[in-house]
Amino acid sequence: MLSAESITSLMGQGALEWRGQLRDDGLLLTLGSPLQPLAAPSSGVVDLADQSSIDGLYGDPLAEWVSYELTPGEMLLGAVEEPLRFGAGLMGMIGGLSHLARVGLAVHVTSPFVLPGWNGHLTLELVNTGPAVLRLHHGMPLARLLVFALDGACAADTASHPFYGRQADLKSRYAEEFSIGPFRR
Repeated sequence: MLSAESITSLMGQGALEWRGQLRDDGLLLTLGSPLQPLAAPSSGVVDLADQSSIDGLYGDPLAEWVSYELTPGEMLLGAVEEPLRFGAGLMGMIGGLSHLARVGLAVHVTSPFVLPGWNGHLTLELVNTGPAVLRLHHGMPLARLLVFALDGACAADTASHPFYGRQADLKSRYAEEFSIGPFRR
């Protein structure tokens, strides 16, 4: 894991681009726009091999918002306010803030890794696991990104992933990316 001094040095060299706040030895991730609420699908089932079925899981994105009330059991996708760019030799790991976990807010509970070459806005998966409605505010700190240098040879900077990092589209593109037919056992 890199220290604040190392992260600052990498930013000065252009190997890491981040305009947000550095907190201790990590990047402080704040909630931006848009928010992407999930909605109950009309069929009650989401077929993960069918992109249109996945798309039916989402409500209208909220581009202009000040606060949002996340109900118990609700999941919401939220863009991180500031974009991030990693060079090929860097990767990161997202961790929620413990103060928020203690009131029931789970932040980015799956796939916490940010891979080398990332370029764009991160998407956080927010889940209210507590008993009360939680009011989220635009710009509030939600998580920290720890930065790691890879050990050994690294490939050159990679192009931005075709589905990820775009601030305007937070939805899953699983079926489009893996374009799989029926699963075989």
